[in-house]
Amino acid sequence: MAETINGSKTEKHPPGLYVLFSTEMWERFGFYTMLAMFTLYLKDSGSGFGWATAKAVSLYSTYIMFLYATPLIGGVIADKFLGYRNSVTLGGIFLTAGYFLLTVKNEHMLYAALVCIIIGNGFFKPNVSTMLGNLYPEGSKLKDSGYNIFYVGINVGALMAPIAAEILKVHYGFNIAFGAAAIGMIISLIVFCSNKRNTRSWDEIARKNGTTEKDRKEQKQWDKCDVPPIELVPERKRILALIVIFVVVIVFWMIFHQNGSTLTIWADENTDWKVSGIISNAINPFWIITLTFPLVWFWKKLAEKGKEPGTVTKIFFGMLLTSLSFFIMYLAAKSGGDHGKVSPLWLIGSYMIISLGELMLSPMGLSLVSKAAPKHLRGLMMGGWFLATAIGNKLTAIGQYWEVWSHSRFFLILSLLALGTAFFLLIIMKPLKKALPGV
Repeated sequence: MAETINGSKTEKHPPGLYVLFSTEMWERFGFYTMLAMFTLYLKDSGSGFGWATAKAVSLYSTYIMFLYATPLIGGVIADKFLGYRNSVTLGGIFLTAGYFLLTVKNEHMLYAALVCIIIGNGFFKPNVSTMLGNLYPEGSKLKDSGYNIFYVGINVGALMAPIAAEILKVHYGFNIAFGAAAIGMIISLIVFCSNKRNTRSWDEIARKNGTTEKDRKEQKQWDKCDVPPIELVPERKRILALIVIFVVVIVFWMIFHQNGSTLTIWADENTDWKVSGIISNAINPFWIITLTFPLVWFWKKLAEKGKEPGTVTKIFFGMLLTSLSFFIMYLAAKSGGDHGKVSPLWLIGSYMIISLGELMLSPMGLSLVSKAAPKHLRGLMMGGWFLATAIGNKLTAIGQYWEVWSHSRFFLILSLLALGTAFFLLIIMKPLKKALPGV
């Protein structure tokens, strides 16, 4: 637990962080095991359903849209009725059922599986993220780094998943490989349900110890200088600022989540290596794990000098890096004459750049919602983050033009969209910072 109730000791990360780290790691293992194979499974004429690329991409985009839309509903239900812990548990049960249904090759079972996974993700995803934020007292300086550490857990699972999927798919086929996703989800539930004591919120622990947030404020005789600056901003302004950030997030995820469709197809058909495109889904989490702690160290050093940029500025740089990443893919496509095979170094380099951009945007965005959203609306606003992600995911359907446009044109359009969004953010940076001070 954080040791700053009376402001006299050094704050440290609560043990619940590592419980939620492991819970999310195994849930993401299941999630990305399935997602790494999904588009190629739909397209495969032998083991899969033999769908055309446009049809496969269309279902992929609709599926991931609903995956990230249902957390809005799941967040509200958790806020008002079930609570965060019960919602996470219920979500895990639905996810497990969905992955098991995918072990059967049948179109009706396919759609039933997707419905279960969508419902499960709606309960699981926003509430495990909200639980993480609630482990820390208001104004905690460790919340950003806590979300970064949590994000490593996501990507450890995401790194293991395509490797397991590739091995199992080669030896046993797609359907047995989907079973590994269900096993990962079962492990996630076991970790979560057996460590309930460590995932209590900071307020719960403070109340148990006889120290409420109100007591803490009165005891220290807080005035306006003591209250986190964000708490002095009217709720309406904070919510409006978050909605603007959500617009930026829409564009980012539209571009980023090409990794499960067009970039996987590119890796399968246009990359000169001896493995399938499934394995390309391990590149991004590899870079996230590799880059996270150096980046956290870098931010810490800047913070010591009082020069660490705010979250909004980090998101701006994240969008610039996203643009650069897809410009690299534009150059890769040009070098291969659009449809030829090129060195995997192009893809690996592009993923390195967008992974750095992701680190400046995704965990920072989750932390921003946790800090800026009014406390009584935190589950709802976390759901709003995932709703924005859902809209961006549906817009990944731009991948239907993959076989209509040249590959270089496709990548260039996405690069320019990211660049335009970065400049939009730059233009409104000043009022955003006023609405979100201290974050």
